[in-house]
Amino acid sequence: MKNFSKSVVITQPMFFPWVGMFEQFLLADEIIFYDDVQFSKGSFTNRVQIKTQYGMKWLTVPLENLTLGQRINEVKILNISPFKEKHLSFLENIYRNHPYKYDALEMVDSVYSIQYEKISELSKRTILEILAYFNIKKSFHNSSELDIGGVSSDRVLEIVKYFSGDTYITGHGAKNYLKHSLFEKYNIEVKYMKYRMNQYTQLHGDFTPYVSILDLVANEGKKGIEYMNSETVNWKEFVDE
Repeated sequence: MKNFSKSVVITQPMFFPWVGMFEQFLLADEIIFYDDVQFSKGSFTNRVQIKTQYGMKWLTVPLENLTLGQRINEVKILNISPFKEKHLSFLENIYRNHPYKYDALEMVDSVYSIQYEKISELSKRTILEILAYFNIKKSFHNSSELDIGGVSSDRVLEIVKYFSGDTYITGHGAKNYLKHSLFEKYNIEVKYMKYRMNQYTQLHGDFTPYVSILDLVANEGKKGIEYMNSETVNWKEFVDE
């Protein structure tokens, strides 16, 4: 009789993503970067929102000769652009009154100390840097290295099976395409995130959770992990809500 559970999270690489993404990671045993699917213009792979005294602003990594149909791990960064210097200058100004500003700035500086050719490499690095800061240790893999074919729900299912997962944890966007019954056929439970969106001390007006986790770091430092305690719900309960 099976006496253990293994949960799997599959996500596209994202650039210093929001807190909710890291809450998924905390609940997972295996994390797979979905890096060989089509890059979606307007996604969070190369950009994220920053809360400022002037309202919400985008922090965006410029891309080189992006073409329709390119996979995420094929998209190149426009490295001739001085975006790193601009980002650091911008964040130094935005976070100048935050109690843990140096934690956030040193993290970005550490990531930017390395030269990246592809946006997937940079975005994955931002995630790993945050996890190291909070001392969160997880197992990571790239879908591009798994030699697993298929599309949509079928491929996601095969990846979960590859890692012997019995639970697939996902964000809310999957509700519109995931074939839940397909997972049940293989005794794999699909769970959706039930985000608490805990309010932490946040400057510049009303609280919003939909910003880069850099905001949590700059405001709360390593105590920020105490605010990451969301749960999951079975897909049937989620769909019925």
